[in-house]
Amino acid sequence: MSVTIGIVGATGAVGQELIKLLLDRMFPANHIQLFASSRSAGKTISVGQHSWEVVEAVPEAFENIDLAIFSAGGSTSLALAKEAVARNCIVIDNSSAFRMDADVPLVVPEVNPDAVDNHKGIVANPNCSTAVALMGLYPLHKEFGLKRFFASTYQAVSGSGAAAMIELENQVKSWSEKKPLECNVYPHPIAFNLIPHVDTFNENGYTREELKMLNESSKIMNLPNLKASTTCVRVPVFRSHSIAINAEFEKPVDIEVARKSIEAFPGCELVDMPEKNLYPMPLDFSEKEKCGVGRLRKDLALDNGLSFWVVGDQLWKGAALNAIQIFELMQKKGLI
Repeated sequence: MSVTIGIVGATGAVGQELIKLLLDRMFPANHIQLFASSRSAGKTISVGQHSWEVVEAVPEAFENIDLAIFSAGGSTSLALAKEAVARNCIVIDNSSAFRMDADVPLVVPEVNPDAVDNHKGIVANPNCSTAVALMGLYPLHKEFGLKRFFASTYQAVSGSGAAAMIELENQVKSWSEKKPLECNVYPHPIAFNLIPHVDTFNENGYTREELKMLNESSKIMNLPNLKASTTCVRVPVFRSHSIAINAEFEKPVDIEVARKSIEAFPGCELVDMPEKNLYPMPLDFSEKEKCGVGRLRKDLALDNGLSFWVVGDQLWKGAALNAIQIFELMQKKGLI
């Protein structure tokens, strides 16, 4: 079946990754339509030998689109996603607009593939940190039964977009030249620094990003009583998020069983030989489909606890790749 995919937010960081990944996965270039705001309409985007003219994202533009992947922020998704669905277009949304909507499936294909079966036109992509964390948490949950977890994220600047990557690069250059560090994207310098502040703060002291980890993980794994506490930190890394997790389970944890469950899980790569200085790192998992899991050890503070480390490319598994995997899953199920 011939399918035409629209990419909304095609000029952004995730939009650019979507185009590259679709072409790498042999999707026909002539079945891709690029959308953006009126400011970018008329621009030409080229990848390899292929070029597309960007069209303004307005309701009427979705008339002949079979599936649209939205990566232009929550306000755009709220304004246009249902308009696209009304024109018989299926929407996979990368924003937070619909993630906690009871009528919208929130999907990581390796974790809850059957959730797409009852979609009503919109399927949500989880937050980048949630998707990466679940690559380590879910196979362990299947073995031991997850009760609660604590997570500290080490989030790359590319999660804030292309401007943040430029800001980090410029600050490093300025530092080396002993010049003042200019801050436009972040409230503090990110070069040679850590900022324990990702997204806006709520009244309870947690940021929206930190609460997403609990709420989205609970929905995706169908664990309504799940408890979690997260601290999200922006770090001076260009690409790929890292997450330190301390998890408590219903059953006693066996390290070898845990290792085998990670090795067998699609989307995971076990890198756990610390005696040889081998563990997942952002440089090794940038532009890589699988997420790395390592540093597995029994937790010394939690009953039936396990401590481990997960690394994944947030532009891929945390956004663009997961969206394309949802599309491929829906195709396989005959839903598109």
